[in-house]
Amino acid sequence: MPGANTSLADGLTWAPNLQTGDPRMDDTHEEFVTMLNQLLATPLRDQLPLYREFLAHTVAHFEQEERWMLATGFSADNCHATHHATILDTMRAVEEHYLKGDNDIIQRLAEALVEWFPQHAASMDAGLALHLKDVGFDSRTETLADPSKVRAATMSGCGSVTCS
Repeated sequence: MPGANTSLADGLTWAPNLQTGDPRMDDTHEEFVTMLNQLLATPLRDQLPLYREFLAHTVAHFEQEERWMLATGFSADNCHATHHATILDTMRAVEEHYLKGDNDIIQRLAEALVEWFPQHAASMDAGLALHLKDVGFDSRTETLADPSKVRAATMSGCGSVTCS
């Protein structure tokens, strides 16, 4: 998380406070943070190609988590997935605005993601990682040790330890 003496434009430092305890999720999150930092370090006029790669990575990142949610008993319309959809809608709109001449909008979104991501990882993603562990889901193989531990589409919460 950005410290008191750093700006959002400085990005994020991959640190234990961003880890969820699920190795595959953490690997994906570290890639997200690395790409976000690369984007912030790129001059505005050169950001679009990298932004498109970052958007594609984020789509795959969120699809991965949502696949795990569905496999472990979340309903398709849970609030964690809704948060993902909102972020992706915003990211897609940013590209349109950039192409219409709003040259610093990618930078502004990246700075907003620096602020958003630590909280999302610490709440929703950490809660999801704990749930995956509790039901015996292996995120590397995307398999359940005991499928009888999961009832399909029973949870509508966000996957956070603070949501139901």
